[in-house]
Amino acid sequence: MKQYLPLGSLILLFVILSVFACKKTSEQVNTDPSIKTSQDSVQQASIQQVPFPTTPMPECNNAPDYGDSILFPQPTSSNDYYVSPVNNKGIQGTYLSWPGGLVMDAQTGSIDLTKSQTGQRYAIAFVKGGTTDTCLSNLIIGGAAYMDSVYVLAVSDTTAKPYFNADPFGPPVCVGTQGKGCKFDYNDFAKNQGIEIDQNTGYIDLQKTMKKSPFGLLPVNGTTVYTTIYYMLNDNSNFAPQSIQLQMMYYNHKSDIPAGILASIGNKLWNALSYLLIDKKASPRPPLIIIVRSN
Repeated sequence: MKQYLPLGSLILLFVILSVFACKKTSEQVNTDPSIKTSQDSVQQASIQQVPFPTTPMPECNNAPDYGDSILFPQPTSSNDYYVSPVNNKGIQGTYLSWPGGLVMDAQTGSIDLTKSQTGQRYAIAFVKGGTTDTCLSNLIIGGAAYMDSVYVLAVSDTTAKPYFNADPFGPPVCVGTQGKGCKFDYNDFAKNQGIEIDQNTGYIDLQKTMKKSPFGLLPVNGTTVYTTIYYMLNDNSNFAPQSIQLQMMYYNHKSDIPAGILASIGNKLWNALSYLLIDKKASPRPPLIIIVRSN
């Protein structure tokens, strides 16, 4: 005679297994060695140990000059794409950068745009040998980024949109290009995790994403998922492969979000919207997208 667990026990077992699954922080592993991931960039970019100078000298002659205020990665057949400063030739010194994410040779100032985190504004410094003068300039590495934000589904706050070239107020790169739009998540890496992305615009549909249960069937507060969006842009980067890692977190109510997390999001938003401010922390990446069911 077959024996069955009581219905209540089955439900309890299901909830326990679901909560255990939701508590794990997950991300798929990229198995294609030809694709350089944002994690690769983080590992290869040394963490900036030197504090941001209290009295930088933005007007001095040795401030690093890369020929333009914004640089774009470019497609390459095999090797990475590098850009070097056009000044300070033959001058001994040290190059520094803030925030973390820029892969740069400290002796030559050469930047590996293929491995650096793109879509971000950096401060680049040069300290001439034998001096303590920190000559500073700003530089943008073109690419896409997402705002650290809280999205409340109950009030129809359901779409996370990218912005480009470290300018939240700039024109969208991928909209209105007459069929020649960009390519987001072109390898379905995020889609396979349940993240619903418009592959032409990079818009993330958070409502549809929740229906795919990326946080598990019964998500609990603080459940976190990491994903990586691989993309190519229809701009001066000429569809060079790029990527950005995202951290996505779930809460039932906005009031459930810890105050520390909200403060961190507020600081990052202030830096992004202020446009000219440099985030001087180790790295402002990955962006944090919090999905909340209701206020």
